[in-house]
Amino acid sequence: MLTVDFDRLGLRAGDRVLDMGCGAGRHAFEMYRRGGDVIAFDQDVAELEGVRDLFVAMKEAGEAPVGAEAHVKEGDALALPFGDGEFDRIVAAEVLEHIPADIQAIQELVRVLRPGGTLAVSVPRWFPEVVNWKLSEEYHNVPGGHIRIYTDKELVDKISKAGMNFTGKDYAHGLHAPYWWIKCAVGVRNDDHPLAKAYHKLLVWEIMKQPKTLQLAGRILDPLIGKSMVLYFTKPLTAA
Repeated sequence: MLTVDFDRLGLRAGDRVLDMGCGAGRHAFEMYRRGGDVIAFDQDVAELEGVRDLFVAMKEAGEAPVGAEAHVKEGDALALPFGDGEFDRIVAAEVLEHIPADIQAIQELVRVLRPGGTLAVSVPRWFPEVVNWKLSEEYHNVPGGHIRIYTDKELVDKISKAGMNFTGKDYAHGLHAPYWWIKCAVGVRNDDHPLAKAYHKLLVWEIMKQPKTLQLAGRILDPLIGKSMVLYFTKPLTAA
């Protein structure tokens, strides 16, 4: 289930790409399939081990083009262990809402992106996230949980002030927002609630089978209640 549009990001085979805060690796795997030279970066060692194993399995199964490379790297988003301008494309999906020093993390992303390179950042969208917070304290008030809710204007402003040119935005996962509203209403950990179970089955059907009816529903709901906001930026060729 991808959040970022890689065509819009401009990803091409041979690009050196960073998935910052890769988690389980969903975006890193797709960038590898598209021929990127991928670094999956996270502070969670256990997650990275799983990502590394799947990179190996993908290579053995021939799921990535010949010559494409994929590696994992553990570290701190506030001090990325990479050189200035090292990457052509960067993805930071559903990460910044967890980081107290978000401006410092943004500055690091900009630093390691080459001039002319592109950046995609996704965070929970303001309205669906506000509903979740009001319905459930447990949803966000946990170690490592969401510590802020961004408005479009706020995040565009923060990233633009770090030296990037804003090129556009999108919304994703409109079918997923109601699921989290249900979960927050009945209990975030209450996976056995009949309504939560029924909606989860619907989402699994959407992901696995991609029925046309749900694809159409998603296209209608994404701009209205899409759970994720995705922002796209380009780094200027010369400093402002």
